[in-house]
Amino acid sequence: MRPAELEAIRAGDVDVAFRRWDRPRVRVGTRMRTAVGLVEITSVDRVPVSSLTAADARRAGAASLAALRQGLDRVHPERPVYRIGLRYAGPDPRQALREAVPDTTEIDAIVAWLDRLDRASPTGPWTRTTLLLIDELPAIRAPDLAQRMGRDTPSFKQNVRKLKERGLTESLDIGYRLSARGAAVLDHEGHPRPAPSRSAPEPGTPLPHIGAAATRALTAQGVVRLEQVATLSEGEVRALHGVGPYALRHLRTAMDAAGLAFRDEAGARPETS
Repeated sequence: MRPAELEAIRAGDVDVAFRRWDRPRVRVGTRMRTAVGLVEITSVDRVPVSSLTAADARRAGAASLAALRQGLDRVHPERPVYRIGLRYAGPDPRQALREAVPDTTEIDAIVAWLDRLDRASPTGPWTRTTLLLIDELPAIRAPDLAQRMGRDTPSFKQNVRKLKERGLTESLDIGYRLSARGAAVLDHEGHPRPAPSRSAPEPGTPLPHIGAAATRALTAQGVVRLEQVATLSEGEVRALHGVGPYALRHLRTAMDAAGLAFRDEAGARPETS
């Protein structure tokens, strides 16, 4: 799904999608992890194209019924159409997990799990090397990181996803970042870390997915959390090379959801009871 579709699902403006499939590819009750959080599948029904209405188009976020039908006819028009019910099901639980620093018992369990992954790997131990590389080089393209490890990009990404499932890393628009949980594991094992200024990720709310260029522009200024964005004016953010209307719109949406505002707008925000 495109970022705009995901944002509309989170806002409740879109609650269905239409796809041409040879057979259903999702199940009712499935919760998909997306850039905006969890999206739940509430229904999957095969429907004839002739039954689609203008209301269906609005619920799917299409500009019109004609636009919806044209989109469905663009790829594999011979396949049947399925209507998929969608619901925003809350933030990705991995976000809270990666920000929770584990206690000693949890760290011992994580270390044992990492050891099992290393023993099962046909190419040799990789878990600590990957964590240390991400810690050293945050926000670097996955292909570049994979090359440094002598790995192909797909297998490298697959390994990083395993670490992400346990809350040890987090994905950025460009590359990855070690989480507070991942940093705690490395520190517990006594691994050498980068400069003290990066001994732990900045606390707060991560930046939303705003595109690689905008992410690169903000991180170059040391801005990696929404709370840091709120210390800047909209004009200062807009002036950064790579930050366009799309990035500003998604930053504002994420800040509104977090109860934040740009510095020059903070005083104008109405108080809520």
